[in-house]
Amino acid sequence: MSTVMATSPPATSPPQSPAGQEPLTFARVVLSEWIKFRSLRSTVWTLATTLLVILGIVSVFCAFIASSVPAGTSGNVDGVGTSTFVFGIAAGLAQLPVVVLGVLIVSGEYSTGMIRSTFAAVPKRLPALGAKAVVLAGSVFVVSMLAVGLSLGIMALWLGSSGLAPKLGDEGTVRIVMGLPLYLSAIALFAFAIGALLRHSAGALATVLGLLVVIENVFLFPWRPLELVGRFMPSNAGTKIMMVQEQLDTISQSSGGVPQLGPWQGYGVLLAWVAVMLTAAAVLVRHRDA
Repeated sequence: MSTVMATSPPATSPPQSPAGQEPLTFARVVLSEWIKFRSLRSTVWTLATTLLVILGIVSVFCAFIASSVPAGTSGNVDGVGTSTFVFGIAAGLAQLPVVVLGVLIVSGEYSTGMIRSTFAAVPKRLPALGAKAVVLAGSVFVVSMLAVGLSLGIMALWLGSSGLAPKLGDEGTVRIVMGLPLYLSAIALFAFAIGALLRHSAGALATVLGLLVVIENVFLFPWRPLELVGRFMPSNAGTKIMMVQEQLDTISQSSGGVPQLGPWQGYGVLLAWVAVMLTAAAVLVRHRDA
């Protein structure tokens, strides 16, 4: 008699997803870019320099103003005017390390060839570019807000007894103090877009700094064609967000009838520059070789 033995088919394990095949979401790309961003020493030092520049300028000017105005009197300067004057100068100097950071965050990867690994991990490329922009703008905004908070504390310490410390309840104060982080974040994105367009650190830095520091000063000459164009230059337009109405009125009266932009109109022009440059960068990043 033969015995028929029933054998069960060998057990098979359920199919496993290959390693690293989790859904590639934008949030994951942002997290990856954030890890790269904070792991670079140059990033930490550049942001620290931005913070120290702002605090240093605020401290120096507040100490000077406090020593010039007797305690208990406001002199000819009000709190809003003081905050505008100090934050405007601080923004003008702090934009230099911010521009360097904005350019290097993208051009540095092109110079080292790391951008190929980035695009291999994110084949569509645009999410990687967008994630870099989000991390950059967010980091600059947070550091600038920290600088603003500390600066207000320094102003209260040095100028409180003279009644010159800005109060957030005053008209225009919130816009002025918030204008610094908004302006620096936009300038960082502008530099980032130029860096993505040119892909060369030295060339991109020369282009951005030449445009913001050199070329815009040419448009300050009292010649009507230059005045008509100059009001739409990135820095000239963007810094209006940190001006009080009296300053804007003075500029308008001395402009020889050339219509001037308001604070938010000027900032809108800066954002338009950023949008155009980022769009051009996105098109080129998607269609040309890395």
